[in-house]
Amino acid sequence: MSRVYNFGAGPAVLPEPVLEQAGREMLDWQGSGMSVMEMSHRGKEFIGIAAAAEADLRDLLAVPANYKVLFLQGGATLQFAAVPMNLLRGRRSADYVNTGEWSKKAIKEARRYCTVNIAASSEDKNFSYAPALTGWKLDPNAAYVHACTNETIGGVEFHWVPDTGSVPLVADMSSHLLSRPIDVSKYGLIYAGAQKNIGPAGLTLVIVRDDLLGQALPSTPSVLDYKAQAEADSMLNTPATYAVYIAGLVFQWLKQRGGLQTMGELNRAKAQLLYDFLDQTEFYYSPVAKSDRSLMNVPFRLRNDALDEEFLKQTKQRGLTQLKGHRSVGGMRASIYNAMPIDGVRALVDFMREFQAKHG
Repeated sequence: MSRVYNFGAGPAVLPEPVLEQAGREMLDWQGSGMSVMEMSHRGKEFIGIAAAAEADLRDLLAVPANYKVLFLQGGATLQFAAVPMNLLRGRRSADYVNTGEWSKKAIKEARRYCTVNIAASSEDKNFSYAPALTGWKLDPNAAYVHACTNETIGGVEFHWVPDTGSVPLVADMSSHLLSRPIDVSKYGLIYAGAQKNIGPAGLTLVIVRDDLLGQALPSTPSVLDYKAQAEADSMLNTPATYAVYIAGLVFQWLKQRGGLQTMGELNRAKAQLLYDFLDQTEFYYSPVAKSDRSLMNVPFRLRNDALDEEFLKQTKQRGLTQLKGHRSVGGMRASIYNAMPIDGVRALVDFMREFQAKHG
């Protein structure tokens, strides 16, 4: 059976060269006589794999020397608690920007540990835009400012970096980290679940500035203490070894393709292809403000939602899979991460045009 075009939001499509290399190395990693899944995380083989993955990630993102890179577990969801546990640093409140479902989940968890100030929200327009910084109500005494800079469900992306002054900016970048260049130095902490652009589910990346370490709440479990994990090279407990290995292969693939500048240009081209089609038809539409549309997650709707099930049935028959929108919002969603080739987006647009001709 040939591979489909997988538009799933996560776990998501991975680069075929990465999967092919992992397949070749499944039983015997580089003459070791064993699979990476069988290796001790304390052995020289895996320590080398982890060190190479970190070095390549630092290179791709130009991570400054005064930042730690952590390979953790528990998904971005666990970081909703780990962030306030580590970053409150004696303060009682934190600022949060509410731009959708993942922001709401982060806010709910943070309220277990501190007072949450909603500095800005787009709930008034059903989370269809990113609030302009001029309207944010920031507290200069807040421990940090948190934003989900790409809402996977709603398809809203920050295409600019919020200026939060001396208050550390914390960003959940789960669904667009490594999709384009970013200036890490503008953030106090970045975290991301791996299952979008990085690798398989089970791995979480945290990039945290050194001065934010070492003041975790006394009740913080050791595995959630960034300082403890940094001192242990992310091996305070057994890491997600195979996920780290695959992520390392993805980092190498990105470098071979020209890095994040090249990847950003390719991603913009893919997104423009789909958005241009949506904007010239009355049959479909995008619910997101044009200036804030995600390059990674493209929600769209049919004007006649009675056709939704037939649309999804036919796309699956054409090898265009996982296009159903999140259960909380409905409609359709095409996630076009780094590993989605532009031919996949072209195939989707061609099908959408045909479907419109038959049912419009």
